[in-house]
This record gives sequence, C-alpha cells and structure tokens, in this order.
Amino acid sequence: MAYVASAEAATPSPVGGCIFCDAIAGGDDRRALVLRKSPQAFLILNKYPYASGHVMAALTRHQGSLGEATPGELGQLMELVQSAVIALGRAYHPDGYNVGLNEGRAAGAGVPGHLHMHVVPRWNGDSNFMSVTGHTRVLPESLDTTYDRLLAALGS
Repeated sequence: MAYVASAEAATPSPVGGCIFCDAIAGGDDRRALVLRKSPQAFLILNKYPYASGHVMAALTRHQGSLGEATPGELGQLMELVQSAVIALGRAYHPDGYNVGLNEGRAAGAGVPGHLHMHVVPRWNGDSNFMSVTGHTRVLPESLDTTYDRLLAALGS
C-alpha cells in the first residue's frame, strides 16, 4: 500500500490537448464523430471502439470528476447515454450493453481530465479472441458507416 500510495500521479497524454475539447470545438461534427450535442454534454463515436457502435457521452466542460460535475451536466450526460442505448437498439439490435465511467487514470480513464461515459453494445457470443491473442480489434464496419447508422437512429 505504501508503494501504491506514493506512486507518481498520472501524467497528461504525450499527444497534448483533449480529444473531447477538440471534437466539440472543431466545427465539423462528422469529422469529429460527434453525433449529438446538448448545452452541457455531447455524444461522440469512439474512434478506437471495442465493438461497432461504441459511443461515449462526454461533458462539454473540461473537467474530470463526478464530484465537480453539476446536477445539470450529469442529467444531460445520462440523457445522452439513454438516447445512445435507444439508437443502438434501433440500429444494431444488441443483446445487451456495457455502460461505464472510469474516473482517473488508475481506474482506467484514457482521458482522465475530461469526464465521459462509454456505451458499448454487446451480443451473445461476441467475445473477441483477436484482442486477447493478437492485440488486434476486428470490426465488421467502418466508422463512417457506424456514424451514419447511429445518426439516422438518433433522428438527427
């Protein structure tokens, strides 16, 4: 425990910037893979998905803590998660969903400074041996096709 407690805090991404802030400020929603916007949150397709249809709901404001998020931000975040689940059901007919939030790098957050939730559609028997044995992800469709399908299913 002494080692874990004394470990150096996670450093920012060496790439710099924030993928969520860049996406929402970019002005080209399709290029940024932004599917829907609310005043305080937005829905974005994951550029490196675990499965076709993997989306993320993120706060518009750059902050990474549930404790610092306002009730309005959290409400809009969950409304977007709900709309994503409904749209994924229409477009993909999955058997279930993984919905989750990782706060902080130690918890697995890839972008620890910007609060976001993942929504991943799941199908019976969809365990992918490629990521386990070959460190490779195989997706049955392109991100452009996924974007178009979900945009249509969201009714945008």
